[in-house]
This record gives sequence, C-alpha cells and structure tokens, in this order.
Amino acid sequence: MVEIRYFAAIADAVGKDREILDFPAHATVADLRTTLAESYGPDLDKMLAVCAYLVGDELTRDPSVALTPRVDVLPPFAGG
Repeated sequence: MVEIRYFAAIADAVGKDREILDFPAHATVADLRTTLAESYGPDLDKMLAVCAYLVGDELTRDPSVALTPRVDVLPPFAGG
C-alpha cells in the first residue's frame, strides 16, 4: 500500500489531496503514472510528466525510482 499525496494543480485535477493505492513490490514512479492515467484519464499523464515526485527523502523525476510507502506528487510551482 502506498499513500499518494497530491498538491496544487494535481490535487485539483484528481479532486483529492491524498489516496491509498495498492502496488506490487518493486513498483516504480512509472507504474504510479500509468495507474493514475488509467484512473483519471490520459490528460493527467501530460501533467504527471512534468511533476516531481518526493519518494522517501528523494525528489526525483526519474520514472525508474522504486515507490516507498508515501509518495508526494508535486507539479511545477509558479510564483515570484
């Protein structure tokens, strides 16, 4: 089980700020992206492609990184 936390535009797109999903052992960020696109539609994958993922203590965009019990999905933030 992996707790997925969504922030900003991604939270708006999925309509929630967190959910728990079941993934097999050794699932990766790529697996997460695939699952989310299947659940929320292909337009979400375009957003997920530019997101960063906080996996454990590592901020990454590498789709091959293995999931940890909590993953934060962080879209690009704008501001000044």
